Amino acid sequence: MKIGFIGLGQMGSGMAANLLKAGHEVTVYNRTPEKAQPLIAQGAMIANDIANACQGDVVYTMLANDEAVNAVVHGDNGILARLAKGATHISGSTISVELSARLTDAHASAGQNFISAPVFGRPAAAASAQLFIVAAGASDAVEKAMPLFDAIGQKTFVISQTQSAANLLKLSGNFLIAAVIESLGEAMALVGKGGIDIHQYLDIITSSLFTAPVYKTYGGLIADRKFEPAGFAAPLGQKDIRLTLAAAENLSVPMPLASLLRDRFITLAAQQGGERLDWAAIGGLAAKDAGL
Repeated sequence: MKIGFIGLGQMGSGMAANLLKAGHEVTVYNRTPEKAQPLIAQGAMIANDIANACQGDVVYTMLANDEAVNAVVHGDNGILARLAKGATHISGSTISVELSARLTDAHASAGQNFISAPVFGRPAAAASAQLFIVAAGASDAVEKAMPLFDAIGQKTFVISQTQSAANLLKLSGNFLIAAVIESLGEAMALVGKGGIDIHQYLDIITSSLFTAPVYKTYGGLIADRKFEPAGFAAPLGQKDIRLTLAAAENLSVPMPLASLLRDRFITLAAQQGGERLDWAAIGGLAAKDAGL
């Protein structure tokens, strides 16, 4: 399949590389062209603008936020203007429910397909094609896109023909991860101040009550205070909680824990260097509050 791939951050680079490995023809675009060099060495072609990345069957975007997605979609050389009728825009980004709905309508008006397909997994999972994809869109478009999802992930969940449903699910998942991080940080601060070795504590907890990878991954980062380099930067986590709360308000769903998490991210951002840390760093706040 002929694919344009826009957004070569830690996640996008791994995803584009796996599409190449699966034999797809991939043209990449990034605001900082030097990030494309490793992919060019693997056989990718480089686009000098967004329009040149929109010449194939699919354009795949993996970008940081609503603003970045809007910037590549709109304008005379944007995806809406340059993608052929019948071609497909797949958004792997964690964006707002509202933007997903607007993109759905805009692409339909342009005669294009839109699939929302956010992913669960950190950069290592993107590099090793072990992502979990949550896809929503028209059935025929999603079916045609399945070889792409198979190339980048270990499992794809097709949940709806309403694209924004995938974004709501993704935001709810990131809310749960942030809640795990905060609760782990508080529990580890408690036992740590009580004299228990937190690494031993983590081993016990993740070998008995909470064996899910999310507890082991983030518990390890908190125990080791390994928050740099960021696999998922704290400002992105703060953005996701903000979007979760916006969706909750629109649906009249109280989420008091999400409000607490928002404040924890604000606390982290207010500290010197906080914005360059992994979002797991909110799990280190409890130890600091406890004087550890």
